[in-house]
Amino acid sequence: MRIAIGNDHWGPELKQTIIQILAESGHSYEDFGCQTTESVDYPDIAREVAEAVARGDFDYGILICNNGIGMSIAANKVRGIRAALCYTAFNARRTRQHQDANILCLGAGKEQAQEPVAEIVNAFLTAEFEGGRHQRRLDKIGAIEASQLGQP
Repeated sequence: MRIAIGNDHWGPELKQTIIQILAESGHSYEDFGCQTTESVDYPDIAREVAEAVARGDFDYGILICNNGIGMSIAANKVRGIRAALCYTAFNARRTRQHQDANILCLGAGKEQAQEPVAEIVNAFLTAEFEGGRHQRRLDKIGAIEASQLGQP
């Protein structure tokens, strides 16, 4: 799989851990930054990763900020993106199975993790969308997105 990964100034350390997990699992990745703890604006990075995933350049994305919420909100503004903030492997697996999430958002703050990050990342990347009744619901989400086109 090809993964787009990005972070704000809270996430360089966690990103390096995830890059190691991706490499050990045989996935390729592109790093959308940032590399230091110098303050950056998370919406810029979320947009870059989300647009790359939405275009089909990557299979999935992973975004990291302080608590994962900001990245999730920003990424979900891009049409076709279903970014999910996950603190457990169960949530990561379920969001792939039921919502066909294509971006995993994580919090870098030490108080955020409820399970080892490797379990969360691997659950997200190995789970498959179940379709069926879940597809009907995704179609409704797509209709909401389509109805918003042309509005600021």
